[in-house]
Amino acid sequence: MSGIDREIFLDSRHTAKHLPGTAQVQRLLRRGRSAHVFHDAATMERVAQAVISGGEFIGIIREYERYGLLFSESIGDRIDPDGSTIPLFYGEVKIDAENRYHVIPRTGRSEG
Repeated sequence: MSGIDREIFLDSRHTAKHLPGTAQVQRLLRRGRSAHVFHDAATMERVAQAVISGGEFIGIIREYERYGLLFSESIGDRIDPDGSTIPLFYGEVKIDAENRYHVIPRTGRSEG
């Protein structure tokens, strides 16, 4: 199956932790965790729409239905607590049991 063929709803509680410069990203870094951030909000929206319309079903992993898509250009960065970065090319949409979704830039597809 390609894309998501039902109505899903953005779960905005997760948006800020995937945008650069937010308090949520700074909190992750202070706690010694990496942050996966999109270049900006417009990129996040573009990736979400691309995955929703043409993403590949990955499976149900850690209680979320997941769809993903590999992009030819970087969509964001993984920022490590030491400040180093890795460009990200894979976008993933996670859908919970109530059809709420959020989108994440990743290094690759999730694995169980």
